[in-house]
Amino acid sequence: MIEHSPENTQLFLTAAMPCPYLPDRQERKLFTHLHGKRAAGLHQLLSDNGFRRSQNLIYRPACEGCSACQSVRIVADDFEPSSRFRRVLRTNADIRADVKPPTATPEQYELFKRYLAARHDGGGMTQMSHLDYEYMVEDTPVHSVVVEYRQRETEELVAVALTDVMPDGLSMVYSFFDPEQRKRGLGNHLILDHISQVRSAGLKYVYLGYWVENSPKMAYKRSFQPLEVQKGSLGWIPLT
Repeated sequence: MIEHSPENTQLFLTAAMPCPYLPDRQERKLFTHLHGKRAAGLHQLLSDNGFRRSQNLIYRPACEGCSACQSVRIVADDFEPSSRFRRVLRTNADIRADVKPPTATPEQYELFKRYLAARHDGGGMTQMSHLDYEYMVEDTPVHSVVVEYRQRETEELVAVALTDVMPDGLSMVYSFFDPEQRKRGLGNHLILDHISQVRSAGLKYVYLGYWVENSPKMAYKRSFQPLEVQKGSLGWIPLT
C-alpha cells in the first residue's frame, strides 16, 4: 500500500497476471477508488499522471521491469486528418452522434456482445452479463456520457462510446461498434468525432488510454498525430 501525498490517497497493487498486450510478460496495476466529493478532482489529478478509469476505480500499469504501456492523448487543435481519415468522415456522413447520460440499454448490450464475439473472442469481457455491462456504463463517480452513433435514415445503432468529460478534454473509456460494417472504419470515426467534439467545446485533448509500441492492437493510435505521451516527471511530451 502506497500513500499518494497530494490527495493523501491510498494506492493498492494487484497481483501479477498475464499481460494482454505482450507475450511472456506479466502485468500489475496500481489502483485506487474514486468516490465522494473528491472523485472528480482525484480523477483529473491521476489522469494527468497517466491513470485510467474503470467504473469506480482508477489505475495505471506498474509492471516490474517493463514500462511499455504509456498513456497517450491527441492534441485536438493541431490535428489534421489524413486523406484516409477524410475518406472515413465522408463514408460515415450518414451517421449522427447522440450524447446521452451513462445509461445502459439492451440495444447497446446486444451490439457490445456482437463486437466482442467478432473482435475479442476468448477474452475475459466476452463473459459479461447484461448486469456486468450496466456496471461498466453506469458505475461512474465522475462526469461521464454515452455517445450513441446511429444511421440517420434507419436509426440503426452502429457504435457506442463510453466517455469521461474532463476539464481539458474527453477521455475515451471504452468503445465498440458493428463488426459487420468493416468498410466504414467505425473505430477511427469515433475518435475523429471525439476530436470534433473537443474542438467544438473549446477543450484541448482526446485521451486514448494506453499505447504499447510493439503491440499490433495499439498501432492505430499512432495515426492520430500530434500525439502526446505521459512520461512521469517529464509530464506530457510529443510522441514522434
